[in-house]
Amino acid sequence: MAVAQLDDIHLDKFISLIDITKCYQLGGKPCHVLKGTSLFIGAKESCAILGASGSGKSTLLNILGLLDLPDSGQYRFAGHDVLTACADQLAALRNRQIGFVFQNFNLIARMTALENVALPLSYRGVGRREALLRAKAMLEQVGLCDRSAHRPADLSGGQRQRVAIARALVGQPSLILADEPTGNLDHQTAHDIMDLLLSLNREHGTTLVVVTHDPAIARRLDRQIRVIDSVVQEDRQCLA
Repeated sequence: MAVAQLDDIHLDKFISLIDITKCYQLGGKPCHVLKGTSLFIGAKESCAILGASGSGKSTLLNILGLLDLPDSGQYRFAGHDVLTACADQLAALRNRQIGFVFQNFNLIARMTALENVALPLSYRGVGRREALLRAKAMLEQVGLCDRSAHRPADLSGGQRQRVAIARALVGQPSLILADEPTGNLDHQTAHDIMDLLLSLNREHGTTLVVVTHDPAIARRLDRQIRVIDSVVQEDRQCLA
């Protein structure tokens, strides 16, 4: 199938994927994880990505986050042609435009909450004093200023996830990618975390993409995108 061209309809989209494919070798055999996937996401939108284990949704999230590259197709992110960018350019885009939130928090155990949140700023060359001031302000925004000196082991699961969200947002990214951010949390805490993510999306205009198995969580976002057998087969906004 010929690769479609990015046209004027989609050039204004914050994220444009066209005919994306990705294949891995497993046991010497090809495993097609994404097959001709096309997806368009506008700035400030909130999207849920749903799908069974092995459907391709995590690979899709990794490609969206510039952690992996497709084998073929076209990807424009925030006006940049991803497939022609060099490794340093991709790293700069990740650092300055994308914040990641993970199911297992991925906090550094020896660091305080404040130090964990400040860490991404050090990669940008921000001085320690300025980084800590910004981190403190971000912790206050997620309601954890009084826990800034605590280490992850001394925080609840919901508090750790709030720290992780603060860390993802401290660099003022234009895109938040959340991979099962409520998977290890109880129902009420999961609800509170989604309230926080959605409020940040609406108040700051940060584009939000959430991978989830929970249909109730997915229904809270603007769009629900389903990955079935390695293809985006349903986008309820488009079908509405």
